[in-house]
Amino acid sequence: MFVVGFAIFWWEARTIKLQTLIASFQSLHFGWLILAALIMLLSLMLEGKTLQILLRGRVAYFPYRNALRIPLIEQLFNSITPFSSGGQPAQLIAMMQSGIEAGQASSVLLMKFIIYQMMVLINFVLTMVFGFHEIMTRFKGIAILILAGFTLHVVVIIGLLLVMYQYRLTKKLLSWLTIPLAWFMKPERVQRFKDNMDEKVDTFYAESVHLKREKKKVLIACALTLVQLLLYYSIPYFVILSLGQTHVNFLSVIAMHIMIVIITSIFPIPGGTGGAEYSFKTLFAVFIVSPSKLVIGMLLWRLITYYLGMVFGIVALAIPVKKRKTS
Repeated sequence: MFVVGFAIFWWEARTIKLQTLIASFQSLHFGWLILAALIMLLSLMLEGKTLQILLRGRVAYFPYRNALRIPLIEQLFNSITPFSSGGQPAQLIAMMQSGIEAGQASSVLLMKFIIYQMMVLINFVLTMVFGFHEIMTRFKGIAILILAGFTLHVVVIIGLLLVMYQYRLTKKLLSWLTIPLAWFMKPERVQRFKDNMDEKVDTFYAESVHLKREKKKVLIACALTLVQLLLYYSIPYFVILSLGQTHVNFLSVIAMHIMIVIITSIFPIPGGTGGAEYSFKTLFAVFIVSPSKLVIGMLLWRLITYYLGMVFGIVALAIPVKKRKTS
């Protein structure tokens, strides 16, 4: 992914003179870039704290050092797998390495996933209400991608809510959805698939019941997750400031970044590579007029929000798990 990222940067910068790029690099305000990197780290630290809070009362020992290790490892495996599909199993294995039983780890990760998706949807809805008209007016082509990404997230949330509040209906719907599978799969495989889905729905429903009982813990986790997301969404603002573009609206930049995250989610390539860079160049050209600074801004944004997370994850894999001493 590092190689692919470098190739994309080269392709975007191929028409810009090297001297112009060097001059743009030399004019950077590195203080803002350091702040952006620290905000990215703080965002991950809050995710670790959220996980630790959700584990309270379930496990006797889970220090913050172990909790912080989980989202860092998640960042790495989300970044190198299509649709970020590797993040969940990687977190599960990392939690099991910390001494947490697989069933408990799965339940907590499921609870964390529900909360995260809910907070993401809240941010998306607010952005669609306050910022989508501007996007639709200026960028009609990219608006279609935003709607596709938004639709995907809404479908996920509807699925979660159906399991949480319409358990029996969900199981019936899943049973109907397996009927077409019998047209091209053996009955034994269809049955195994159905049993597997039923088991997952049962687990999810049991966890949703647990969520409803622990309202205080869930509210704290929701608040931390919301702050975590807002910190992450604010990173391009400080990247733009580092480029010397001071006359930018903070909320507009956050709205643009949320749109990029929506678009990236529909690209199957790890990290949404290609789609993320295209979205950044298209949307943030509003704030960054200079082509050289726009390309450098794109590179710096990806380094902080994507590649830095991968580096953190590699480091986290090397950190030994802290376990309770037993006498």
